[in-house]
Amino acid sequence: MKKIFLMLMLSAAVFSCKNSEEKNEATEEIATENAATNPDNFKAYNGDYIDSNGAVVLMGTNFIYGVKRNEISDQLSKQVAAVKQNDFDMVNVIVRGTVSKNTDTDSEWEEVITINEILRVSDKPSEADIKFEESAKNN
Repeated sequence: MKKIFLMLMLSAAVFSCKNSEEKNEATEEIATENAATNPDNFKAYNGDYIDSNGAVVLMGTNFIYGVKRNEISDQLSKQVAAVKQNDFDMVNVIVRGTVSKNTDTDSEWEEVITINEILRVSDKPSEADIKFEESAKNN
């Protein structure tokens, strides 16, 4: 029994390390692309974009930024709206931009991103981590 438990733990450790390496490769890919094709030195960000009820947010695995409204973010919102199936869908995007401290008192975000370039917009909404389903109440 101890051997089986030890083998299961060892398997879990190996698989989790492999997944981590795949994520690192994707991050390195973006960083390499960034350095090679970006003369203005804007950093690339990969995350889920949501524009709902006036709130615009870019959420990655290690960050959440409010999005500063400009012509490019409005264009991105239109592209994302074409992909979304409902108001709360998030769509994976890769953008270039600059992150800065939030000086706007109307917004609650500590940091905001100013998007300078749209690199990629997914053609389908991101998978929801938690899915809520409406159910009819029985009176």
